[in-house]
Amino acid sequence: MRILVDTSIWSLALRRASGVINPEAVLLKTIIEQGEDIYLLGIILQEVLQGIKSSKDFLALKEYFKAFPLIDLTREDYIRAAELKNHLIRKGKQGSTIDALIASVAISHRFHLFTADKHFTQIAEHSELKLFPPPKA
Repeated sequence: MRILVDTSIWSLALRRASGVINPEAVLLKTIIEQGEDIYLLGIILQEVLQGIKSSKDFLALKEYFKAFPLIDLTREDYIRAAELKNHLIRKGKQGSTIDALIASVAISHRFHLFTADKHFTQIAEHSELKLFPPPKA
């Protein structure tokens, strides 16, 4: 399975609060260890790295993320994101421009999006976005 991991999941996985274990971080570790195809977008990489205060941690994390392919975006990706955002607005749903871009790229590249951001649940209800793990019925 091809999985695009959103900033919200990376943030949960990288938190260092002692004793705090969250299921999303455990699942991320599991799918990485199982060899699932994990991908990044530049904006996700930027969002994760810009939250790192220590230069040492920044360099280590920058090196760690080299293991995950970075998807290059095209003009069409941005156009599809605008179309998706317009579609959502017509449906009365709000979402950020960045969320529309991430969702649109996930759809067009046939990724499942692994996120803890509830905005993507609404996007998935009104588009072809597939979430990982799939929402419980």
